[in-house]
Amino acid sequence: MQTTLAPEFVGTPEGIEAEAILRKCVHCGFCTATCPTYQLLGDELDGPRGRIYLIKQVMEGEAPTRDTQLHLDRCLTCRNCETTCPSGVRYGRLVDIGRDVVERKVPRPAAEARERRWLRQGLSSPLFGPAMRLGQSVRGWLPAKLQAKVPVRRDPGTWPQREHARKVLMLDGCVQPSMAPNINSATARVLDAAGIQCVLARGQGCCGAVKFHLADLEGGRAQMRANIDAWWPYVNAGSVESIIVNASGCGVMVKDYGHALKDDARYAEKAARISELARDVSELLPDLVVALAPRVRPVAGTLAWHAPCTLQHGQKLGPNVEQQLRALGFDVRPALQEPHLCCGSAGTYSVLQPELSQRLRERKLSHLLGERQADRPQAVLSANIGCITHLQAGTDVPVRHWIEVLDEALQKA
Repeated sequence: MQTTLAPEFVGTPEGIEAEAILRKCVHCGFCTATCPTYQLLGDELDGPRGRIYLIKQVMEGEAPTRDTQLHLDRCLTCRNCETTCPSGVRYGRLVDIGRDVVERKVPRPAAEARERRWLRQGLSSPLFGPAMRLGQSVRGWLPAKLQAKVPVRRDPGTWPQREHARKVLMLDGCVQPSMAPNINSATARVLDAAGIQCVLARGQGCCGAVKFHLADLEGGRAQMRANIDAWWPYVNAGSVESIIVNASGCGVMVKDYGHALKDDARYAEKAARISELARDVSELLPDLVVALAPRVRPVAGTLAWHAPCTLQHGQKLGPNVEQQLRALGFDVRPALQEPHLCCGSAGTYSVLQPELSQRLRERKLSHLLGERQADRPQAVLSANIGCITHLQAGTDVPVRHWIEVLDEALQKA
C-alpha cells in the first residue's frame, strides 16, 4: 500500500512504524472473513481492511471524524486478522497508533470521555479491590447488569510456603486478585506441586494493557516501567527463570514490553529482557504433565475449552492447553464451531460496546455449550479473567480458569 505521511508524522516513532505496517497490506481482504465485527455488521469500515484505510487517511493528513473514531472503537483488537493475514500485517500495533492519534484530534462527548477515564483509572486503582469486595457483599441486591460484572467471591485457599530451587515471578495483576483470587493461588499450588516456587514482587501492578488499549499509551508505558522496576532485582540477580502470567490478556502485553518501550533509552534493554522471560502459565504445561501426571485425578465429564484471542492470536500458542489437559486425562473439547472467533469480552469492550459484545457472547456460548443437552459440558475452561467473567454472565454452566480445575484434581489426589 503506497503511503505518504503528513509532515507531523514524518520521522516520528509512530509515523515510522505505521508507515511500515501500512506498506505491508496488499488489500487482499482475507482478514474480513475472520473479523468478528465485520461478520456482525457487514460494513467494510468495521473490518480490518477498512480500518487500515481510515488510519492511512489520518496518517496522511486527512482530518478524522467521530465516524472514524466509532469504527476504530468497534474493533475488538482480537488480532484474528493477524493470524489470517498472508502478508504479516501487524494490525494490532497499527490500530493502537491510529486510536491514539484520533483520540488527540477528535473530542469525545463528555459522558463518553468520563466513562473511558473511569475505566483507565479505576480498574488499576488500589481502590478497585475494596470496591469489588463491597459489590460482592451486596451482590444479591444489585441490578442484573451490575451483577454480571461482580462475580461471586470464592475462597482463594492457601498459598504454598515451601521453598524450591526453581523460582518464577508471577504477575499479580490488577482486577484478577479482586474478582477471582483463586486463580493466582491455584497457579502457585500447581507449580509448587511440580517443584516450582511462585514469587510475587512488591510494587508490581497493572500490566498496562487497559490504558494502552484505551488510547493512553503513555499511561500504559508508565505502568510497564513500574513493573519492570519491581521485577528487575530478581531478573538481574538471575534468581528467577521466567515471569509467569495466568491472564492471557496481560501476557500478550508483557510479551510486548520490549516493543512498547523500544524508544525509551532508560528502559528499552530491560523491557526487551522482560519480554524474553514472559511466559503464559500454559507454556509450562509440558513440564507439568511429566511432573504431575501420576498425581492428577481428572474430573468426570466433558470440559469445553474457550481459547482467548490473546492466547491463540496474540501469543500464537495454539491448542497447547487442551492437548496437555487431555494428556493428563481430562476430557476437553474446543468449541463445536468457530473456535477462532472472539467471545466479545476484549478487555473493556464489554463495557464500552455492550450490544456487540453480548451478540458475540451468545454466538460463542452456543458453540461452546451446543444445542442439545447431550452436548452440554460440565464446565467451560478459559485462560483469561475477562473472558471468564464475560462468558459466566451469559450461562449457568461454570466458567473457570483451566488451572483451577487442575489444582482441584491435584487436591483430590
